[in-house]
Amino acid sequence: MADAENTILMETTQGPVKIELRPDLAPKHVDRIKELAREGFYDGIVFHRVIDGFMAQAGCPNGTGTGGSDKPDLPQEFNNEPHVRGTCSMARTNNPNSANSQFFICFDDASFLNRQYTVWGKVVDGMENIDQLKRGEPVRNPDSIVSMKVAADA
Repeated sequence: MADAENTILMETTQGPVKIELRPDLAPKHVDRIKELAREGFYDGIVFHRVIDGFMAQAGCPNGTGTGGSDKPDLPQEFNNEPHVRGTCSMARTNNPNSANSQFFICFDDASFLNRQYTVWGKVVDGMENIDQLKRGEPVRNPDSIVSMKVAADA
């Protein structure tokens, strides 16, 4: 493994997914993802919004897209990394500095999001398992993150 401290191992109800973190692009967001993963925040959280050909979103403790962690929202770290298949990026409200715990994984090219959302990683293994997630907005009987860990701790 290239860098275990900057690799996320996410077990989903559809199978394992490995995410390479990009602290060079978004250091504060990567720190938050690792902090929440280490606290077990993401364990059991559902993919509440999964849109075919677009993205799968998770990270809401309410399972509805309405919540975040008890930590303060993050200042945006928009970067030039493109939103393409496998890109991991932070969800937010209309306020660019409102990212907290929710994130999404792109199924496909979503270049209209470029430089408007903070890219913090990329799926490097297991994208086929993300492809299998149940679709919906909201998703009926959604898939979930069984566990999400920093590889260095696994």
